[in-house]
Amino acid sequence: QVQLVESGGGSVQAGGSLSLSCVASGSQYSIENMGWYRQAPGKTRELVASITRAGRTNYVGSLKGRFTISRDNAADTVYLEMNSLKPEDTGVYYCKADTIARVNGIYEPDYWGQGTQVTVSS
Repeated sequence: QVQLVESGGGSVQAGGSLSLSCVASGSQYSIENMGWYRQAPGKTRELVASITRAGRTNYVGSLKGRFTISRDNAADTVYLEMNSLKPEDTGVYYCKADTIARVNGIYEPDYWGQGTQVTVSS
């Protein structure tokens, strides 16, 4: 199994910045695509950004330019740098990873972290 542990959430005023990180553990798996999702109160979970193992990134259009996703493959860690934060960025931010089991090459997607709260006040 793969475990994902997020850190770095917190409270900040509008216009501020926060950095999130997510470490994947599970040496028997190759960590492939990684991504950040968020869920605002009363809303469904939505993609924020994703990154392939090769470093190709994808952002929700409105967030590109304010948010930056990156990863360290050697550390199986994905980061999300968030700048110019707005109150509507408030929510629980979740890390997701898709994996390949080393023992048999089977693709095992959709491992999720427990989430970290981000609160942006106006």
